[in-house]
Amino acid sequence: MSRFTLHALAVGVATASLSLSAQAATEISWWHAMGGQLGEILEEMTQDFNESQDDYHVTPSYRGTYTETMTGAIAAFRANEQPHILQVFEVGTGTMMNAKGAIYPVYELMEEHGRAFDNEAFLPAVVGYYTDTNGNMLSFPFNSSTPIMYYNRDMFEEAGLDPEQPPETWEEVADFSRQIVESGAASCGFTTSWPSWVMLENFSAWHNVPLGTLENGFGGMETEFTFNNELVARHWDNLHDWQEEGVFKWGGPGSGPDSEPMFYSQDCAIFFGSSASRADVAANSEFEVGFGMQPYYDDVEGAPQNSIIGGATLWTLQGHSDEEYEAVAAFFEYLSQPEVQAQWHQQTGYLPITQAAWDLSKEQGYYDENPGADISLKQMTLNEPTENSKGLRFGNFVQIRDIISEEMEAVMTGDKSGQEAADEAVARGNDLLRDFEAANQ
Repeated sequence: MSRFTLHALAVGVATASLSLSAQAATEISWWHAMGGQLGEILEEMTQDFNESQDDYHVTPSYRGTYTETMTGAIAAFRANEQPHILQVFEVGTGTMMNAKGAIYPVYELMEEHGRAFDNEAFLPAVVGYYTDTNGNMLSFPFNSSTPIMYYNRDMFEEAGLDPEQPPETWEEVADFSRQIVESGAASCGFTTSWPSWVMLENFSAWHNVPLGTLENGFGGMETEFTFNNELVARHWDNLHDWQEEGVFKWGGPGSGPDSEPMFYSQDCAIFFGSSASRADVAANSEFEVGFGMQPYYDDVEGAPQNSIIGGATLWTLQGHSDEEYEAVAAFFEYLSQPEVQAQWHQQTGYLPITQAAWDLSKEQGYYDENPGADISLKQMTLNEPTENSKGLRFGNFVQIRDIISEEMEAVMTGDKSGQEAADEAVARGNDLLRDFEAANQ
């Protein structure tokens, strides 16, 4: 036999061995909603897990926005083609909790497969949002964020403002914005992404006023919205007036898709967005960026209180084999490691969801080297959460958030007052709460 033939045989055997090895790895599918810079970091993290062992292989798959990902998974479940892991944003928690027979609670998953999982290892603000009434964690905390202020330090200097001192109150935001526009440093003072999340949900928690009854829905499905109060109406009217004045620009409903581009292009000097936008802001800003907390109205007693989390968790879906669930549990255990969590936090701007990851980041000097990177943590832990500021848990809130955005846009266009829009958002939202309650009794 020739050397060439022997070599070909050896290569064939090696290839077959590699193929068998690859086939031996238990395959897991993970549907997620992270594109851009965040998606790239997620892919790298998953690849690191796959390369760390030979037994399991996780394949992440980008499925569009959070809403599109969740909607697609529901359709896939009905066709018995659901993924093993599904990333669901925080406002989908109430819906997922009531999807009986569709989810495999993470506390059961980890316990039944002998994997380490301790509720007390996670930050209290994270634990409280994703546990049932008995304190059991239902989904795996992955990417938790909170809205913060980003500002263009160069523009602050050009306008004669101190770049070390971002505005603290809404009155200061308006005053700073006027000075920026009048100086010619920018054509717009500030803009915002996710108007419902930033300018209603977190706005209410930050001022310790309720969104709804029964502890913002944590106390049961009989909850009703009550956010049509004087403070919310006043703030929405102010946003309209500031837009008319030229110091604020509406970035659109839903995610506020035009807001970040207006910040990157230096049309607007201040941008309110997720702490998890830090990675994209760093990648897209050709100027020095400053960071600050969300503003508050200083005539509201007790403000500021604390912010609430956004982002998403990972839900395990029913319908797969025990061997595959062993792989999911192993992956979640890997994601819980302080080194993995700290790296994810530092690269993205999401919260370090465990105390150990927070402590490790401090030990590594990350916050000293990156001023402002701890703003989200300071906001979350500013005060002990109250019934109004620990989060929200409303059924059908994915659709309800769209309603809120629509009504806010009606204020921005001058079609409604802040009070009229808030009243209508509450009425429409309560109709969907009753629909959800009736469907899940």
